[in-house]
Amino acid sequence: MASTLTSSAASPFLQFPSNKGKLKLSNAFLGGDKRIPSFKMQSFSRVSMVATVNTSRFDGISMAPPDPILGVSEAFKADTDEKKLNLGVGAYRTEELQPYVLSVVKKAENLMLEKGENKEYLPIEGLAAFNKATAELLFGADNAVLKEQRVATVQSLSGTGSLRLAAALIERYFPGAKVLISSPTWGNHKNIFNDARVPWSEYRYYDPKTVGLDFEGMIADIKAAPEGSFILLHGCAHNPTGIDPTPEQWEKIADVIQEKGHFPFFDVAYQGFASGSLDEDASSVRLFAARGMELLVAQSYSKNLGLYAERIGAINVVCSSADAAARVKSQLKRIARPMYSNPPIHGARIVAHVVGNPEFFDEWKDEMEMMAGRIKSVRQKLYDNLISKDKSGKDWSFILQQIGMFSFTGLNKAQSDNMTNKWHIYMTKDGRISLAGLSAAKCEYLADAIIDSYYNVS
Repeated sequence: MASTLTSSAASPFLQFPSNKGKLKLSNAFLGGDKRIPSFKMQSFSRVSMVATVNTSRFDGISMAPPDPILGVSEAFKADTDEKKLNLGVGAYRTEELQPYVLSVVKKAENLMLEKGENKEYLPIEGLAAFNKATAELLFGADNAVLKEQRVATVQSLSGTGSLRLAAALIERYFPGAKVLISSPTWGNHKNIFNDARVPWSEYRYYDPKTVGLDFEGMIADIKAAPEGSFILLHGCAHNPTGIDPTPEQWEKIADVIQEKGHFPFFDVAYQGFASGSLDEDASSVRLFAARGMELLVAQSYSKNLGLYAERIGAINVVCSSADAAARVKSQLKRIARPMYSNPPIHGARIVAHVVGNPEFFDEWKDEMEMMAGRIKSVRQKLYDNLISKDKSGKDWSFILQQIGMFSFTGLNKAQSDNMTNKWHIYMTKDGRISLAGLSAAKCEYLADAIIDSYYNVS
């Protein structure tokens, strides 16, 4: 919309002779000479000056709050303090706290350049070699679900995109079905299901008294859920707590989900990166598949291959028959087509080359063990510093019991704010820190900050 403001003026400098098409001003007029310009004034007329004030059709859109995770990095970049430490975003760093590109990834990319592979569109379901490799990595190449062609695998836009595809499938073909999410969980899970208009609720997971797993609460909430609910489970290295069920607890979880007729829905973002073993980190998923259960599994290669910006992942749906898998895959493709048409090729080729080449595959496993080992090392060193500095007798052993790149410190929002405002340590407000962004040299500094925040801020 526009509003106008009209005014009139009588100045001769804004008015023109009515019978003239052009107006020439003499050099004297332009140069500061006070003589009147050499033209004849005729029939003065009113001149309107119009000022337009525009209002946007988007004025009703408010400013969105910063992302609780990615916003941490933005605040970190703006901080000029030399001691600052970014423990917010889950991205692996070297001991020098620099981003790390795996050497096996570089080798795969060089091989791709040598082959001169083109950049043509992929099919909607993605690169066939990637889909085969990623399903075999997840379930094991000899798994019956693959031999019987009971898995619908579709390449998607990393873990987030894979979860979003699955959410759309649930909304379309299981209307009204609820997704149960752990409390707490990765910050984007709720956004994904809200955006897909899939109802969700939480099941108990974290026990603040023990800084451990509230297993009894978890089981009770899964039992109480409406039959046919989707139970979202973290395959390994639970985000944000780093607390995983034991193998015996996984068996019990599977029992209850099976008894209640629920759908297991795994988010696997850290296979091989949590323990250093691809097989160990996939054991929870394989347990459910071995029971003959239908399930959904979202995968990501951001962490274990360091392909953060390539946005490479997959959604896998294990079905009771090959026919059902074929139908599910056709509908996943139908959902993906108007959403993003087809996935990117570069990261998919890297995964296919790394997993499909025995030499590359062995090198990748070695690098994963190295990355997982460095995180375990700083986890141990942080614990050692905490117990040496804190003379109160507090039990900090929960830090060693957690797994993966994150540690749930037990700090509340005010204490986490103190970590940032006083110590320049950036983290999420729920008390989660990423040990992947911690170096051995910074462990003592972090321990001092945690102890100060824990005891001096309520």
